[in-house]
Amino acid sequence: MGLLNSVSFQRLQGGLEAATTRQSVLANNIANADTPGFKRSDVSFESVLAAQENGAKPTLGAKVTDSRHFQFGYVSGMPSAVVSKDVSTSMNNNDNNVDMDREMALSAENQLRYNSYIEQLNSQITMMRTVVQGG
Repeated sequence: MGLLNSVSFQRLQGGLEAATTRQSVLANNIANADTPGFKRSDVSFESVLAAQENGAKPTLGAKVTDSRHFQFGYVSGMPSAVVSKDVSTSMNNNDNNVDMDREMALSAENQLRYNSYIEQLNSQITMMRTVVQGG
């Protein structure tokens, strides 16, 4: 077992990737705030991770015996971020649903989340370095 292949590192890596994806999606939403008919997108990762931790698994799973096989059903490992488009709401008269205040608040929240993931990752690396170097 590699030191950097632990579940905690995989979760932090998944969180960092999700935060990066979320920042791109939020930047795209903000850039298209005045585009007529544009519908905002959102990223879900934490809820998918929580569902996986609570044991929510599909009932159908597939056994993969070759790397070229398609994987479906429950796949062990880290879930990836899911980007979804909100087509049910409309914020402006031009059928656009981007609320700049909400997008900026979500961007600030995402930045805080990203910073906390980086701090946790740095802390774990520091602990491992201390253990390897002996104090």
